[in-house]
Amino acid sequence: MEETLHSDIFIVNEQKANRYTAFCTLIAAVVAVLMWLLNLCGFFIVDQQLMNIAMPAGVALFLLPSLLIRICKGESRLIKYAIMCCFLIGIGILNSALTIQLVLAWSCPVILSCHYYSPKFTHFTLTGVLLCMLCATYIGLYCGVWDANMMRATDLPGNAAFRAEFIREATAAGDNLLLRVFNFYYFPRAAIVIVVYLISVTLSRRTHGLLKKQEEDNREKERIGAELNVATQIQASMLPCVFPAFPEYKEFDIYASMDPAKEVGGDFYDFFLVDADHLALVMADVSGKGVPAALFMMITKTLLKNAAQSGLGPGAVLETVNNQLLENNEAGMFVTVWLGIYEISTGKLTAANAGHEYPAIKRTGGDFTLFKDKHGFVMGGMEDVTYQEYEMELHAGDILFLYTDGVAEATSKEKELYGTERMLDALNQKGNADSKELLITVRADIDLFVGEAEQFDDITMLALKIRE
Repeated sequence: MEETLHSDIFIVNEQKANRYTAFCTLIAAVVAVLMWLLNLCGFFIVDQQLMNIAMPAGVALFLLPSLLIRICKGESRLIKYAIMCCFLIGIGILNSALTIQLVLAWSCPVILSCHYYSPKFTHFTLTGVLLCMLCATYIGLYCGVWDANMMRATDLPGNAAFRAEFIREATAAGDNLLLRVFNFYYFPRAAIVIVVYLISVTLSRRTHGLLKKQEEDNREKERIGAELNVATQIQASMLPCVFPAFPEYKEFDIYASMDPAKEVGGDFYDFFLVDADHLALVMADVSGKGVPAALFMMITKTLLKNAAQSGLGPGAVLETVNNQLLENNEAGMFVTVWLGIYEISTGKLTAANAGHEYPAIKRTGGDFTLFKDKHGFVMGGMEDVTYQEYEMELHAGDILFLYTDGVAEATSKEKELYGTERMLDALNQKGNADSKELLITVRADIDLFVGEAEQFDDITMLALKIRE
C-alpha cells in the first residue's frame, strides 16, 4: 500500500512533473496543428470537415494544462489529475476522428505518469487511458475515419445513422462488428498500453522508494546537523571565550581562538587561574576529527584542569592525566598537549610538552622564534610516561604564542603547506601588537595562503603578552 507523502521533496518533484507534462502536451498541440495544416493542404486524405471539428478541440485541450500551471502556479495537489484528464480527453477526441491512427499516442500518458513517482497516479492514468481509448474506438465507428479493413467494407457510410444501420445489418447477418472491433482493434492496443504500464509502474515504484529513502536520509541529516550545531555551541562554551580575560590583572594580556574543520573539533585551548599568582595555559590537539575527537577533547580538558588545580606541576599533571586517559581507551585515541604554569609575580613559566608543537616566543625588541623544548610522548598512548619540565623567564614586552598543527599544516590548492616559517613571518609583521591582533593577523595570512582550498584540520591559537 502506497504511503501518502507530503514532504517537500515529493511536492517539489510533483511541481516539476506538472510543468514537464504541460510542456509535453504543448508539443502535442504543436504536432496536432501541423497535422491539421498539412491536411488542409491536401497532404493527408482525411475529411477536412471532420478534422476541422476534432483538431481545434484536441489542440484546446492540449493547451489547457499550460494555462492551469500558470493559474494554480503548481500549488494544488489535484492539478496533476486535471492535466492528465486534459491530455487523455484530447487524445481521445483526435483518436475518435482518426480511428486507425494515434495508436502509440495512448502510451504517452502512461509514460509521463512515471515522472510523478507515484504508483497510485500511474494506476489512475492507466484506467483513464483504457476508458478513453474504449470510448474513442466506438465513437470512431460512427463518426471517425472509416476503417475499411476492420469493417470489411470499402464503401463509406455517409453519417452516423447510416453507419449504425450498417453495423446492425452486419450483426444480423452473423458478423458482430462491435465485438470484432473490441477483439481485433481495441484489445491488442490495450495490451500494448498495459505492457507499457507494467514497465512504468515498476519504475515508478522503484523511484518512489528511492525518493522516500532520500527523504528519510535528508531528515536524518537535518537531525544530525541540528545536534552538531548544539554540540558546536556546547564545545565553544566549554572554552574560555570572554575577552578581555582577567581584566583585574594588568600584568598580562591573553587571547585565544579555535576554528574547527568540522562542526566540532578535537583541538582545544584553556587558561585558568590555579591560584591568585599562577596562571595555567593549555594547548592540545586530539587525534582525529569530528564528534569522537570532540568527546575525547572534553574529557582531556576536564582532567587537565582538575589535576592542575590540585597543585601539581605541569609534568605531574601530564603524567596523571595520561594514565587516566588510558583507562578504558578502547578507541585508541591520543592527544598532544603543551601545558605551562605562569607565575605572575616573578614571570617564571614552568612547562611540559607531550608531543605537541614547539611554542613560539618573542623577546622585547626581537622577533618571534620557535622555542624547541623537550618533547615527551603523546598522552593516551602508553602508561607511566614521564614528562620533563622546563622553565623560562617572561619579561615585560615578551609574547608567548601557542598553536596546533592545523596552523602549520594548512594546505593550499597546490598542496603546499603553510609551514612554521610563514607563521613566524606573519607574527613578525605586527610583533608589538596585542594578543588579539596577532591572532587575527596570522589567521588572515593563513586564509590568504590557503585561498579556496577546504580547511581539513582544526586551527587553534593562543597568545600571552606580558605588559610593560
